Amino acid sequence: MKKVKKALIPAAGLGTRFLPITQSIPKEMLPLVDRPILLYIIEEAIQAGIEDVVIIQGRNKDEIIDFFDCNYELEDRLEKDGKLELLDTVKHIRQSVNLISVRQQEALGLGHAVFMGKSVIGEESFAVLLGDELMLGEANPTKDLVEIYEERTVSATSVMEVPEEDVSKYGIASIKEEIEAGFFAVGDLVEKPKASEVNSRFALPGRYVFNSKVFDYLADTKPGKGGEIQLTDAMIQLAKNEGLLAKQIRCKRFDTGNKLGYLQAVIEVARNHPEIGKDFEAFLKTLN
Repeated sequence: MKKVKKALIPAAGLGTRFLPITQSIPKEMLPLVDRPILLYIIEEAIQAGIEDVVIIQGRNKDEIIDFFDCNYELEDRLEKDGKLELLDTVKHIRQSVNLISVRQQEALGLGHAVFMGKSVIGEESFAVLLGDELMLGEANPTKDLVEIYEERTVSATSVMEVPEEDVSKYGIASIKEEIEAGFFAVGDLVEKPKASEVNSRFALPGRYVFNSKVFDYLADTKPGKGGEIQLTDAMIQLAKNEGLLAKQIRCKRFDTGNKLGYLQAVIEVARNHPEIGKDFEAFLKTLN
C-alpha cells in the first residue's frame, strides 16, 4: 500500500478580488471569525493523515509562515494567564505537521504552482488542496481521496455537481464509468465548457491526490490563455494514460476566493462557533 503523507497547498495568488485588503494580508489568511481560512485547509490535510504540507507562496505572503511560527511572547502570556485552550490551538499545527514554504517567483497558473512542489515531493504521491476552497462538515474530501489512492494506487479528484447554468464556470469531469454511487472513472476533463459539450455536471472543487507522474505531464504542458500553465491540461493526460478517479464531495464547499463565497463561509462558521453561535443565530433571525 502506497501511503499519501505529503500535501501541497497553492497560496501564491495575488488576491485581486479582495483589494485593497490583500495589499497587506494574504487572502488565505482572511479570518473566519477568529481563525484564518488556511488553518481550516491545513487541518483538513492533517485529519487525512498528511505529515508534510508544502505551501507554495508568492511575494508579500510571509504572514502565512509567520502565523504558524513560534510566538514566544504570546504563548508565554497565554500560559501565565491560564488560557491553555487558546495555547493548544496555537501549538496544534506545529506539533501535527511539518510546514515547508516554497516561493513561486511568478504567478504562472495553478499547474505551475503545483510543479513548484516537485523538488520537495519527489517521487511520492501527494494531495493538493486549493487554499481558497473551504470544505466544512464531518466528511473530509481529502481523506476520501487518500483512501481511494491507497487502495487503488490511481490518482483521484473530488467533484461536486453544479447546476447546468454554472457548468461553464468550472473545469468539468466527463464520466467514463460510474463505479458506485458518487464514485466514478473519469474519461476526460473540459475547462469551462458549454453544458451540451459534456456528459456530466461534475465540477472540480479543488481537492486532488496525484502520483508523481503528474509532474511529467506538467513539464510538458504548454502555457495557455494568459500565459498560464493549467493543472487541468496535465490531468487530461493523466486520465488518458494513467487513469483518474473521481469522488463526489459529502460536505459543504465555499469558494472563499470571491467576496460572496467568503461571506457565506463567515456566516457558516459563525453559526456553528462554540462561543458566539447561538447569539449570532439569534441575530440573523432579526434581519429582514
